[in-house]
Amino acid sequence: MGRHKGCDTTRWTVPVADLERMPIEVKPRIVILYGSQKGQAQSIAEGIAEEAEEHGRLAELSCLNQKEKYNLEKENSPVVFIVSTTGDGEPPDNALQFVKHIKKKTLSSEHYKHLHYALLALGDTNYENFCNCGKTIERRLQELGAQQFYATGYADDGTGLELVVDPWLEGLWKAVKATLTNMASDWSMDKTIPDSLIPHVELNRLSLTDQSPNLDLKCASPGSASVEGVRLTAPPAETQTTDAGLSDAPSLSHSVPPLSDLSLNVPSLPPPFLDVSLQELDMVDEIFGPLNSETLNLVPISRAVCLTTGESVKTAILLELDITTHPMLTYQPGDSFDVFCPNRAPEVKQLLQRLGLEDKKNHLVQVSLLKNTKKKGAQVPSYIPQNISLLYLFTWCLEIRSVPKKAFLRALAEHTADSVQKRRLQELCSKQGTADYNQFVRETSLCVLELLDAFPSCLPPLNLFIELLPKLQPRPYSAASSCLQHPGKLNFVFSVIEFPARSGRPAGRQGLCTGWLFDLVSPLLVHQGKHELQHCGSVPLIHASLRPNRSFRLPPDTSVPVVMVGPGTGVAPFIGFLQQREKERQQNPDAVFGETWLFFGCRYRDQDYLFREELEGFVSSGTLDHLMVCFSRDNQKEEAIVSERPPKYVQHNMLRHSHKIINILIRQNACLYVCGDAKNMARDVNDTLVEMIMSELQVDQLEAMKQLASLREEKRYLQDIWG
Repeated sequence: MGRHKGCDTTRWTVPVADLERMPIEVKPRIVILYGSQKGQAQSIAEGIAEEAEEHGRLAELSCLNQKEKYNLEKENSPVVFIVSTTGDGEPPDNALQFVKHIKKKTLSSEHYKHLHYALLALGDTNYENFCNCGKTIERRLQELGAQQFYATGYADDGTGLELVVDPWLEGLWKAVKATLTNMASDWSMDKTIPDSLIPHVELNRLSLTDQSPNLDLKCASPGSASVEGVRLTAPPAETQTTDAGLSDAPSLSHSVPPLSDLSLNVPSLPPPFLDVSLQELDMVDEIFGPLNSETLNLVPISRAVCLTTGESVKTAILLELDITTHPMLTYQPGDSFDVFCPNRAPEVKQLLQRLGLEDKKNHLVQVSLLKNTKKKGAQVPSYIPQNISLLYLFTWCLEIRSVPKKAFLRALAEHTADSVQKRRLQELCSKQGTADYNQFVRETSLCVLELLDAFPSCLPPLNLFIELLPKLQPRPYSAASSCLQHPGKLNFVFSVIEFPARSGRPAGRQGLCTGWLFDLVSPLLVHQGKHELQHCGSVPLIHASLRPNRSFRLPPDTSVPVVMVGPGTGVAPFIGFLQQREKERQQNPDAVFGETWLFFGCRYRDQDYLFREELEGFVSSGTLDHLMVCFSRDNQKEEAIVSERPPKYVQHNMLRHSHKIINILIRQNACLYVCGDAKNMARDVNDTLVEMIMSELQVDQLEAMKQLASLREEKRYLQDIWG
């Protein structure tokens, strides 16, 4: 027997003739496929692959777009799908081709009759098409004859993915075991053994010295599952001392009973998989901005206008980009584009100081795979380029503002010296501490730097950040102009987001991209209606790329009526719509144009009525037939003047015109567009539409919802919304 070197476990290659004379460990395969836009589905899939070994399974992990790595047409092992949804119910980019493939009408109803699958779908109920990608895949798999061996999970990022993900993972392995048993029984009856049941012989040595000192070796309580990792007991009472006055109220860094007294089920420790080192060089080529790509453009900002006044409203700014020399940014009204912004320099500096690496900020970062890593499918992240400095890594590659996931907290606990702080991190990532995690980490949008400040004895290694922090994502914005009206220009609007001080955040902060843009354009910022002075300084530049939205477009038939709902900065794409229609009317005076409605809302008529002059100009020119505006904070003043209570929000204004709106939607095939906040406005508008259909068509709620669903399927009810 030959022994392979360089492994954490000892493995022997056993001659086939010896198999009958010794016990063997048979490890059937499972296939894990994921589609992920921002990395959450991928992270869960990787976690399942890593846990497979503990459950006596061999996992094969692949992204759905890696067609060369799997073959569902011939797959006899159980398949687990982990898929997220992006945009307006669209598949992630790396699942798009797979979804297109299974949607082919040429596939027969028995195409996947041999396939046994389970599916976990990730979504956000703040968006209307919740888990749409997962639902689409599941529907097609069943239509093609696939057999489900475990109930589908629908995880909601709006309330916390872990509320569904954790129990779904808890029951997965039992379901896998049951289906493998059933499949093996079927195969034995058929006398045909597939390759997936051919034994893989492994004899592993178990060393008790590898056990965590906090591991409770007693039997877990009934109902607990080994998939969650180890069970931890609370530190001795004398280590639970706290400052006076804190004992009754939990906080980010402080726990109270009953949580502080419980044994914990914490996730398994993510296995390290990257070898990261720093190399001192005399000179490192400094790179400004994200790495070049074919779709990236460095665009000058030619104009910046503040559209709001007063401190009681969010600051909204209109930016005009000069795209004259950028053909890749040719857009249509309704399209969006991505702005690539860096992490804030002061935060990067503070983080490097916190890690004791500030004096090495210009060192070269060298990243490679860790030898003998236990992580399935481990690879160096594609967004970590070669030959970059540590400063560049934290400025342009990693999302240091992202809310730390439980896996990150679990890893941090291993590098925390103080026992009380370590226990608290373990609580926050445990099943028992889910409520505290949501309250003090997730709902407060806590970032890594703020978390580390709350746990001063925690000193994590550099590889942890590259392994567990997601890629720095671009921020999307809707085009607020039309190339027909303003050739060579691209306008967009943004509100400066403010995160107030709260538990775990001693000082407030601005949104990453909106705060950066505000600082960038402050020297040339003018207020609406004021004379614009010639800017003499250097023109600010931003990195941008086009993000076409092929559905959120004006109907090609100009006679189709259009209803637009866009409060606040949600009005932005409709400015582009109306500019386009105005120019089309001028160019085609004999053409027939359908009725146009715009429902706009803001707080105060005199402070944040965005694009007021331009909107009233559209009414005067006949481009906009009905401009319906409401002011949520001006109502009290107006109630003293008028007898009827004025509408507060856009949905209240829609109810007032219910008869006309439903008439043109249902009987004149109008298109309805909604843009703005997903969490409140978009949901309220959807509920109002159901109410309007029920009232006008005299149908029940179910039928009204079906009518609305039909509008979606016909691409006549379209949303461009954000969380």
